Amino acid sequence: MSERTASVRRDTKETQIEVRVDLDGTGRAELATGVPFLEHMLDQIARHGLLDLSINATGDLEIDGHHTVEDIGITLGQAVAQALGDKRGIRRYGHAYVPLDEALSRVVIDLSGRPGMIWRVEFPRARVGDFDTELFHEFFQGFVNHAQVTLHVDALRGQNAHHIAETVFKAFARALRMAVEPDPRMTGVTPSTKGQL
Repeated sequence: MSERTASVRRDTKETQIEVRVDLDGTGRAELATGVPFLEHMLDQIARHGLLDLSINATGDLEIDGHHTVEDIGITLGQAVAQALGDKRGIRRYGHAYVPLDEALSRVVIDLSGRPGMIWRVEFPRARVGDFDTELFHEFFQGFVNHAQVTLHVDALRGQNAHHIAETVFKAFARALRMAVEPDPRMTGVTPSTKGQL
C-alpha cells in the first residue's frame, strides 16, 4: 500500500486550519487550536488510532468555539479521505467499545463513501470546563460529511461528562484504526461489490 499521508489547508473568514495526517503513524500529535479540551480529545484520536496528527488552527474564538471546532472536523475529514485514496486493500469497517470508569461508548464506522451519522450521546451537563459539549456533535458531523463515512456513535452509559467525551473519542479512534488498516487478504482489492467506494 502506498504512503497514506495528506496535508489539507482550509481558509475561511472565520477560521484558518491546517491538518496533516499519517494513517500509518505511531500516535504522535502536534496540536495548536486554542481550544484545550478539544486538543485533549484530538490527542486521544492520534494515540488510540495510531495515526500521526498535526493540527494548527486559528479562529474566531472571541465569538465562541463553534466555527473552530466544526472546521477542524471538516478539515480532518478531508485529510483522512485524501490519505485513504481509492481505499483498495483496507478493512473498510471498524468498531470499538471503550470504557472509562462508569462511562461506556460504542463507535462503528464504515468508510463507505457516503456521509451519514447517528449520534446517540447525552451529556449530563452543558460544559466541560469552558468547552460546550454540543460542539462534539458539530465536530463529528463535519468529519463525517467530508471524510464521506458512515458513523454510529452511542454513549451507552455514564454520569461524568468528561468521561463520556473521552470514551467517545477513544472508541472513534479505535474504530477508525480498524477500518483503515490494510487487510492482507484484500491486497489491491476494493472492499465493495460495486468495485469502488
